[in-house]
Amino acid sequence: MVALDIDGTILDHDQVLTDRVRQAVRSVAELGVHVIIATGRSLYETVPVLDRLGLVTGWAVCSNGSVTLRLDPMSPNGYEVADTVTFDPADVLTLLREHLPTALYALENGDGDFLLTAPFPEGELEGPHTRVATFEELKSEAACRVVVRSPEHTSEDFLALTRSIGLNGVNYAVGWTAWLDLAPSGVSKASALEVIRGRLAVDADATLAVGDGRNDIEMFGWAGRAVAMGNATDDVKVHADVITGSVADDGLADVLEKILER
Repeated sequence: MVALDIDGTILDHDQVLTDRVRQAVRSVAELGVHVIIATGRSLYETVPVLDRLGLVTGWAVCSNGSVTLRLDPMSPNGYEVADTVTFDPADVLTLLREHLPTALYALENGDGDFLLTAPFPEGELEGPHTRVATFEELKSEAACRVVVRSPEHTSEDFLALTRSIGLNGVNYAVGWTAWLDLAPSGVSKASALEVIRGRLAVDADATLAVGDGRNDIEMFGWAGRAVAMGNATDDVKVHADVITGSVADDGLADVLEKILER
């Protein structure tokens, strides 16, 4: 079972997917290896990447573990939502807004739709049912993920803030820039992957994970073997067993081609 992050691992930050990486992913899947996409993206943002990779059966983990898809080409959408985990975001939203009053806030509900306090930049948090809502509406909706975006703060600022205020009842991951993802407590890519591993009856030591972000650290701890991309930061790399090349150098293909050689 191979778990793969998307952004910075499969796709570069310009959303480029190289032919070499695409072929390596498909070849490993054709061997009978369970290739599981595990991403912070919503289901609507994940499905196009599955299409580009040619993955039409199996499983995918979205929204940092809050949503699990079972891929089914016979289903009208090509997938079914197998699992969804939500939480009440009211307290944590109130706490964060006290410290980040000018930030943009977005809530992803269990259907993959987004409520935004204001429009996000083009290309971010897209979906067929994204709309601007009041902050009070966000607080009253069950959430599978909350996103906080504040360009005036660095990722180090966010890390310092989350450590100082405490975020009880949620799991959180700070992105490369001033981007904070909140998920239900105990929910991560790793927790969702463990459920899938059990369903597939795959041995724990027969699992591999490849990623580049802070939201991949728990997935690294879950995997029998963890590989960090060369473009990952040092605080991510330290949790991996192996460091491969960067996404610009097709580092993921280097990993998957070794599986094919064996």
